[in-house]
Amino acid sequence: MTSDFGTELEGQVAIITGASSGIGEATAQSLASRGASVVLAARREGELKELASKIEDEDGDALVVPTDVTDDEDIDNLVETTTDEYGRIDILVNNAGLMPLTHIAEAERETLQKTIDVNLTGLITLTHAVIPTMLEQESGHIVNLSSVVGRFLMPNGSHYNASKAGVKMFSDSLRLDVAEGGIRVATIEPGSVATELPESIADEEIKAQIEDLNESLTPLQPDDIARTITFVVTQPEHMDINEVLVRPIDQVQP
Repeated sequence: MTSDFGTELEGQVAIITGASSGIGEATAQSLASRGASVVLAARREGELKELASKIEDEDGDALVVPTDVTDDEDIDNLVETTTDEYGRIDILVNNAGLMPLTHIAEAERETLQKTIDVNLTGLITLTHAVIPTMLEQESGHIVNLSSVVGRFLMPNGSHYNASKAGVKMFSDSLRLDVAEGGIRVATIEPGSVATELPESIADEEIKAQIEDLNESLTPLQPDDIARTITFVVTQPEHMDINEVLVRPIDQVQP
């Protein structure tokens, strides 16, 4: 890995899920600015194409692969398209997620299942799909987006809390299995971030509570988390940053 700023990721290939907005979009731009070829994965193809154009306008390299992380065929296509195009996968940023907060007694079963499917099962399935390529390379970096609520609980989010705690446990366990293969694993646990995530909350009262929380402090911006992820993946190969909890300075509660 070169130490020259702006070229640390030259020759590397990064898949970013949830790349159509927020943290995923900012991370794709940040990694591309450091020399990585970025594979943009999300359901909204139009937004992905716009992002790819922005990256290419800055002399970056981007590949759009529309992907629903709950669809096994989409996951397989994402990995196959990436390896066909570039022949390798160096970084996987599992960022796709949703936060449909609701009291458990009011929750639809479909909501509970979808939360687990997107936030945890999709993340595990995509990781499973890229690991063989990374093992063959004897190198790779898995970055999983969890949340502050994977550690510190909040009400009306038992299913969401569980999904994010599961990401943390999966990451820690995965590290035991793949470290000898040269693969690093990091968990990023953001606090309040100004993204589209609250839009998945159908309960208007709970949504208003989250909006009030964000207005009561200075939330992190997607670029803040993107810088954190970029810092993690640009460290020397012998260095594995396992976990980063990052919150606004004035967020003293989850």
